[in-house]
Amino acid sequence: MGDVFKALADPHRRRLLDSLNEHNGQNLRDLCSGLNMARQSVSKHLAVLEAANLVTTLRQGREKLHFLNAEPINAIAERWIQQYHRHRVRTLADLKTALEATMGDTEFVYTTYIKTTPERLWQALTDPTFTRRYWGLEFVTDWTPGAPMSWKDGDVTLSDAEQVVLAAEPPHRLSYTWHAVTPEWAAAHNISDELRDTLASERRSKVTFEIEPLGATVKLTVIHDDFEPGSTMREMVSTGWPELISGLKTLLETGQPLPAADAT
Repeated sequence: MGDVFKALADPHRRRLLDSLNEHNGQNLRDLCSGLNMARQSVSKHLAVLEAANLVTTLRQGREKLHFLNAEPINAIAERWIQQYHRHRVRTLADLKTALEATMGDTEFVYTTYIKTTPERLWQALTDPTFTRRYWGLEFVTDWTPGAPMSWKDGDVTLSDAEQVVLAAEPPHRLSYTWHAVTPEWAAAHNISDELRDTLASERRSKVTFEIEPLGATVKLTVIHDDFEPGSTMREMVSTGWPELISGLKTLLETGQPLPAADAT
């Protein structure tokens, strides 16, 4: 947590976060063009933000793109909101909301570090024994590229010809198309007919999990993309993924699922 506070203390780094807040997924050239700083200085500030996990990067061809990452803010919020009244951390909560709500118009990128092994994390992403505990659903597939996959979400089974495994490279990379928006799924989650029609009209998105071993921990990057600009589904998953990955991390590190939120 100290690295996060240190990274946020510098006004130049906050300006970089502001720039990504306005337009996510920028390369170094784009970031430099909006700031009165030398390229080398921007690179150094980005390195500090990346080390604090406030920025995560992805390679697209020869370009290195930078994305806001809300995970450290989530971790701080969970750690401190338990001990202090909400109004004392209003600024922190506002920052957390800003990071989660503006992750980009056509993609959502989220990075966390988990004390586990790549093999164990892969199992947690694919084995129904795990997915039922932190996700509440299971996948029915043989996890080979191109294979169909059904989602068993409680009593609802979601199957669709376009719902397939895109990539499976255990234990490093997993990718599949997102689930179908069916009347049964909408009813199970209290989704209105109007919202269901909106979601069903959008093109199918995909999710990718990139797993990288780092000593005693594993770096997990979740990339949910291929959304249309202004996608309602993107807005929904951008709030769902942080909670889901927090549950996955808690289960792997403690052996217990994340406690249910206090209704009061």
